[in-house]
Amino acid sequence: MSFEMIERPPTLEEFQQLCVSVGWEKMMNFKVINHSLENSLHAVVVRFESKIIGMGRIIGDGHVYFYVQDIVVRPEFQKMGIGTMIMDNLMLYLKENTPDQAFIGLFSSNEGKKLYEKYGFQQYPALTGMFRVAPI
Repeated sequence: MSFEMIERPPTLEEFQQLCVSVGWEKMMNFKVINHSLENSLHAVVVRFESKIIGMGRIIGDGHVYFYVQDIVVRPEFQKMGIGTMIMDNLMLYLKENTPDQAFIGLFSSNEGKKLYEKYGFQQYPALTGMFRVAPI
């Protein structure tokens, strides 16, 4: 199979389709996500036969804080190296665009931990990742 990677954010429709394919539709506010997509520091989509099958983004302030975000591969294309392709691209961007001591973070599902650990991401015993979802 031949996959094509394109450096651009997904469209709102592509983003929504990918999120639904992995069961994230209840966690996303698709009414406002387009502004977030437009403000990505870097993003990629992966296509197969003109169909979007994967995506990944980097968000943050572009100086101190960078977050790997929205790594998604359609379930029928998982375990084919597409997540690795996406991460390779994002890590190259980070290597070329982050200053020393920049914070690079991400949230991972249990299934994704092994992928991210290959790129040096780890949990720190002295730190706990925390978040909350609006409304406040």
